[in-house]
Amino acid sequence: MAKILCVMTGASYWTLKDGHRHPTGYWAEEFVAPYTVFTDAGHEVTVATPRAVVPVVDTMSLRPGMAGGEENSLREEAVIEKAEELRHPISLKEVRLEDYDAVYYPGGHGPMEDLAVDPDSGALLREALASGKPLGVVCHAPAAFLATRDANGDTPFANYRVAGFCNEEEAGVGFADKAKWLLEDELKKLPTDYSRGPAWEPYTVVDRNLITGQNPASSGPLAKLLVKALSA
Repeated sequence: MAKILCVMTGASYWTLKDGHRHPTGYWAEEFVAPYTVFTDAGHEVTVATPRAVVPVVDTMSLRPGMAGGEENSLREEAVIEKAEELRHPISLKEVRLEDYDAVYYPGGHGPMEDLAVDPDSGALLREALASGKPLGVVCHAPAAFLATRDANGDTPFANYRVAGFCNEEEAGVGFADKAKWLLEDELKKLPTDYSRGPAWEPYTVVDRNLITGQNPASSGPLAKLLVKALSA
């Protein structure tokens, strides 16, 4: 059995460029699908957030139209209800990477608000990347890479091949014109070697120990790759 650290947003809103606070959190599928893969494989999950805030699910992600139908929505809600790990997060400040075998970051718009500027998350990501342990980051969660930059703007993620939520998908959910910045643009500036697949289709990229996924549909496939890497 491996121990997997799930680093989640503590944000309940995302500040848009006009100052509006759009209600958000983590995206249901991006927690539920990997959590199910990890626990079905017998692994232990620990949730960590900034200041040990109990993470909130983006209610939009549980709408049947977003969750792939009412049956899927109810199934995801049931997993979230039963996942006690979500009710008892630890603080990112308290995390010791040596206690875990892998690290996973689910997305949602929440990470754009907090993890993109969180120094504790930035330090953890730098350490995790250097450790060689499997590091999975999906959808909007690569926004957390922005917090790994040093005073000179340098990051260890520079030139890594990565995927993340693309501009076309952001436009598809109606936020491309409202956001202060777009993830695809910022990942390219970092600079990473960003690539994408067709909108809304599963797309994952593996570069050394870093596994990234483009969108919610990529979270399950990414989790399977991470579990495979644990047994390699």
